[in-house]
Formats: sequence, C-alpha cells, structure tokens
Amino acid sequence: MPSRRCILAIAAAWVTLGCRSQPSDAVKPGTVGWRPIGSWSGHGNIQTESFNIESGQLRVKWETKNQTSPGPGKFRAVVHSAVSGRPIALAVEHEGIGKDTAYVSDEPRLYYLEIESSGIDWSVKVEEAVVAGGSTQP
Repeated sequence: MPSRRCILAIAAAWVTLGCRSQPSDAVKPGTVGWRPIGSWSGHGNIQTESFNIESGQLRVKWETKNQTSPGPGKFRAVVHSAVSGRPIALAVEHEGIGKDTAYVSDEPRLYYLEIESSGIDWSVKVEEAVVAGGSTQP
C-alpha cells in the first residue's frame, strides 16, 4: 500500500499540471482574426475608395445615430466589386438608430462600399478575416 507521503506527492503533481494554462495572448493556429481595412463616417451618400480583401472574407461594422428628420433615418451599405463595379452584397439596410456587424464572403479582389443615407449620421468599419499561422483563407 502506498504511503501517505507518496499519495500527497502524486496529488500535488496532478494539481500543478492541472493549473497550467496557455498565456492569454497566445493564438492557436487556424484561429480567425480581423485586420482593419478602413473606416468612414458621415451624413448622406458616399462611395468609398477601393480596398483590397485578399481572403475574400470581410465584415462591416456599422452604427447609425443622431436622427435629424421626423421619422426614422435610412442607412444602406452595398459592397461592390471595384473591378467591374457590380454589386456583390447588400451588407446593411436599416432604418433608425442602431448598430450591428455584417459579414460578406466572396472572392479575393478589390472592393468599395456605396453608402446611401438620409436623416441620420453613420459610421462603418471594414475588416478582413485573417487566420493565425500565415494563411489568409479562413
């Protein structure tokens, strides 16, 4: 029968091993992160400059505030191909004050946003999906 001292030593070793953890800033290979591409804000309609998305995966974080007219303000953001000009995706169509995140998946290429708004201030941030470990394909 094992001695009490031996049992305590084994238990202490198990506790010590069980308490180890990965550093909080470590990123596992294959984990998707988001790289900032551009941000815009305003009131009214604009077309952004072109931006390159190498992974084909982007997200649009948007927010609307400060309604100025009676009734809800309107906000719409469409992702376009900067090569052909054709619309790729309607990322946002919203009335009133709010915020959210829209995700768009397509081919790697140059894009731009077409923003249409009335009666409301808006801001958008575009980010690209990147994968830890060097690959850009999530």
